[in-house]
Amino acid sequence: MGIFSRKPQILEAQNAPQIMSESYLTYGNYFPVMVTRAQALSVPSIKRCRDLICGTIASIPLEYYKKSTGEMISPPRWIEQPSKAQPRFETLYFTLDSLLMYGVSYWQITETYLEDSRMANANWVANNRVTFNTDSVNNFVTQYYLDGVPLPMSGLGSLITFQKDEGILAVGGSTIKAALDAQRAASVALETPSATGFLKNSGADLPPNEVTGLLAAWKRARQNNGTAYLTATLDYQTTGFSPKDMAYQDAIQGLATECARLCSVDPYYVSASMNTTMTYANVQDERKQMVAFTLQPYVSAIESRLSMDDVSTAGHYVKFSLDDSFLRTEPMERLLVLEKMLALGLITTEQAMQMEDLSPNGNGS
Repeated sequence: MGIFSRKPQILEAQNAPQIMSESYLTYGNYFPVMVTRAQALSVPSIKRCRDLICGTIASIPLEYYKKSTGEMISPPRWIEQPSKAQPRFETLYFTLDSLLMYGVSYWQITETYLEDSRMANANWVANNRVTFNTDSVNNFVTQYYLDGVPLPMSGLGSLITFQKDEGILAVGGSTIKAALDAQRAASVALETPSATGFLKNSGADLPPNEVTGLLAAWKRARQNNGTAYLTATLDYQTTGFSPKDMAYQDAIQGLATECARLCSVDPYYVSASMNTTMTYANVQDERKQMVAFTLQPYVSAIESRLSMDDVSTAGHYVKFSLDDSFLRTEPMERLLVLEKMLALGLITTEQAMQMEDLSPNGNGS
């Protein structure tokens, strides 16, 4: 077969993504939701969880490995910078943000390799820009649209779909809304420092404009001075509970714990008062627990998708360098391990230096 008869290989590893949850349909086709992403991020505990999950994982380097030997090899350029428009951190950060909020995230392929049509560069795409058609039983996506424009289902211009779960906006809308309501109620109580009540006039009725002026003056005076003065014909009677009686702070702290649970983050990390007594043996154990119970689903969602055949070449896979960054042991512990491995002849001095990211000393020793 001559070289002119060869055709470029078109890879379609995920040309028809499967619908894995009802919320995927909801967010893909703009069905109404209880809370929006912007509203969710206005809850401090949700914002803290988002920063913790997305910021931590996005800061961890990606590496490229050979499946047959487990050897780390020179990565394709998209490993270091998937998008030409943004640093790798930003692309991964908002990819993880979409996975947390919606349970699905999208990259659009902006450049492919000529030899095999695999992804060379891609841009993150906001979820509210993507819609799609499905088959007759709503099982598989048959066509994606970006801003209403149909997209190819493979190759240049197509979407890479990352999926995790239903997303917190779908499954936790009521919890997030309750947190917003608690914040709003506390804000109203702070704006009106006196207890809710009414002014009773036992004298002659006042015209509406004087009543309005009297109430405005009363509110303004209470904001500037806690001491009040009433005439003989006016009496102030309370009809509500004080902020202390309403226990706004307790409600906000309780809902902070619920929001942390919604994000699968230990409430300790959002400083929920009822969980401040939690302790860990050391920083290393704390980080291992965080990876196991919080970060791993997001890590696996990205690793497994980027390791598929339409992105990574056959026989290779993508992996976050957790052990060499976030879970890296203390220097003294690493030196003790290296010392024992050198004594047993398991590694050479050069290999030990490579493991510690040290440059060769140039004297051959």
